[in-house]
Amino acid sequence: MMTTALSGSVVRTQGMTIAVAGMPAPVGAVVEIERQSGLPIRGEIVGFQDSLSIVYPFSSTAGIRHGSSVRLVHTTRYIRLGTELLGRVVDGFGKCIDKLPPPPLPDRGRLDNSPPSAFERPRIDQPLSTGIRAIDGMLPCGLGQRVGIFSGSGVGKSVTLGMMARYTSADVNVIALIGERGREVNEFIQRDLGPEGAKRSVVVVATSDEPAIKRVQAAMTATTIAEYFRDQGKNVLLMMDSVTRFAMAQREIGLAAGEPPATRGYPPSVFALLPKLVERAGRSARGSITAFYSVLVEGDDLNEPVSDAVRGLLDGHTILSRKLASQGHYPAIDVLASISRLATEVTTPEQQQAMITIRQLLAAYQEHEDLITIGAYRPGANFRVDTAIALREELNKFLQQRVDEQSSFERSQQELLALATRARVAQGNQANMRKQQTAKA
Repeated sequence: MMTTALSGSVVRTQGMTIAVAGMPAPVGAVVEIERQSGLPIRGEIVGFQDSLSIVYPFSSTAGIRHGSSVRLVHTTRYIRLGTELLGRVVDGFGKCIDKLPPPPLPDRGRLDNSPPSAFERPRIDQPLSTGIRAIDGMLPCGLGQRVGIFSGSGVGKSVTLGMMARYTSADVNVIALIGERGREVNEFIQRDLGPEGAKRSVVVVATSDEPAIKRVQAAMTATTIAEYFRDQGKNVLLMMDSVTRFAMAQREIGLAAGEPPATRGYPPSVFALLPKLVERAGRSARGSITAFYSVLVEGDDLNEPVSDAVRGLLDGHTILSRKLASQGHYPAIDVLASISRLATEVTTPEQQQAMITIRQLLAAYQEHEDLITIGAYRPGANFRVDTAIALREELNKFLQQRVDEQSSFERSQQELLALATRARVAQGNQANMRKQQTAKA
């Protein structure tokens, strides 16, 4: 380990970065920079240019001049940890910012932990109740699964995450608000999360006005806190809103460090860092981290670079539809466009068949929706469409849920099985009616 007596001096500033001479510290090391006036500021070494170290500061560079002294603080990033974090709000460095007394935190953890080995991961075979009927019924999630919630802005991501935090069967929630607007933080904690959800949650906050390095570190901090509770044998629900803003923050850092822009301006480090982040979640021999990463889709384009990369890394994706939201259908989950890759691992064959039945009805209605809307569909032309029309209200009632309405995995599956049974009976009746009409003809 390098001595903290190592020091250097500021040569120049360029954009949001500071070039330091005489500081041969490794990438990731934290340094402290003296200012002409005010307290010193800290920053992280993000790269090198020739013999200079490139430092990305944690706060404003105001007061820094040519020749300002720089000293090494530490080469390994870590945060303080403990069960007393439950119910608290912390920043990207793991420090409490909720104006309550600092809690005693006896343990500490590294921010750059390596993901568990592939051979150390048990199979995912137990369901996790999210408390949202459309997910538990049609897109069931397993303990240790990693799922993306894809949507544009203003479609209900935060409300959906808040419902999960309140109603989930997980032992602990870790919620990372990355790049959020400052006013939305208290709104989420007080309105969406509520006192009931806050008691078993740790909220990590890095707002949009904070430096990019702090937004990236907030994602790492949340993951480290989740790993701490998992290693204590807990089932943890990790929710990150949003991984897109995490990628944007890393783009700022990468470009400032001199990386070449690649796909839509994102440097290669972004796509190298995403799998390192999401692979840290999952199930271990002690506990589990079930992760939901919200992905802010630019222009509702599900194939933009970050969305496409994240979708390939996760074990399923849930699409929130702007069209459904505009119709007052909440949560605005587009079941047909969404998928859970582990649904067959955590449900019985009977439940799987019920999911297929409901999907077929939803698909049949969607395919003929234009004809139905204008009154051009002729009843009796397709018995599955007839059934979808007859059960339309029941299907919508099953997939919609009020914010204050609590559900569970078991209850959702029971309602799904009952709805699928009614659908099969209705389809049988339609088929019999058609046979009778054919025989009379």
